[in-house]
Amino acid sequence: MTLKKELIDILACPKCKGKVAVTPGEDGLACRKCGVIYPVRDEIPIMLVDQAVPEKDWTGSK
Repeated sequence: MTLKKELIDILACPKCKGKVAVTPGEDGLACRKCGVIYPVRDEIPIMLVDQAVPEKDWTGSK
């Protein structure tokens, strides 16, 4: 995955409006405040609260 830094800089968690960061595997965007990861599929961040995965359950995109 190659999300542009400009895109990451403007994205925010839809739940708390906090900053998100790219996961080490570059397959998700993590909100540390909420403790969830939003998956990235086909280089498109899925920024929907109901699609967020708790960090403890995150295994990467499928």
